[in-house]
Amino acid sequence: IINGACNVAQRATSKTGAIGYQTVDRFDITQSGGENAPDTAQRALTSSDTGPWAKGFRNCYQITNGDQSSADAGDYSEILYKIEAQDMASSGWNYPSASSYITLSFWVKSSVAQNFYCFLKTSDGTAKLYPFETGSLSANTWTKVTKTIPGHADLTFNNDTAEGLRLDFPLYYGTDKTGSGVNLNQWMNYNGATRTPDNTSTWWLQDDATFELTGVQLEVGDTA
Repeated sequence: IINGACNVAQRATSKTGAIGYQTVDRFDITQSGGENAPDTAQRALTSSDTGPWAKGFRNCYQITNGDQSSADAGDYSEILYKIEAQDMASSGWNYPSASSYITLSFWVKSSVAQNFYCFLKTSDGTAKLYPFETGSLSANTWTKVTKTIPGHADLTFNNDTAEGLRLDFPLYYGTDKTGSGVNLNQWMNYNGATRTPDNTSTWWLQDDATFELTGVQLEVGDTA
């Protein structure tokens, strides 16, 4: 993951009402619906950031929610990181094999106690989706999330510079993008209308709620 430690912010270290690539390089924030766009920042960690600080991380990507009055079906807000297909194709992961693995790990902190649903999405061939959850996060507490992900016979990565794999961290999805029948921790065909299980709206409806991310790593093998 390029800039997974959030050390580079060439455009700005903070941005008000930010959509797109505005602060921490390589990390995109997208949103639709809601009354206010989020603020984004590169926040410097301190020794009080128990967890990532002890592992050597000194910065994080911080999203601050705007003031949203409702949680509507079409509302969404998410952090995206896109990996070129050629980097996946040449990674050494035997991705068509269910007995070959990659491991995604990251540190996350939310000002609101909540479980978040995230996913990986492939773009080449038959688009595939691998949804998972962070688990219940305690408010204002850094948590390391580690997910070991198997290959699948239907995965395809072209040897080109187009998007091959997307890491998606939804802060909120309205029901237009969720479904009660989505099964976690397994590959399925991508359907934009059912990306994750139904979302809790707690974070989305909390004015100035924050979500922070750092130490994002994607490694070949079953160990972070």
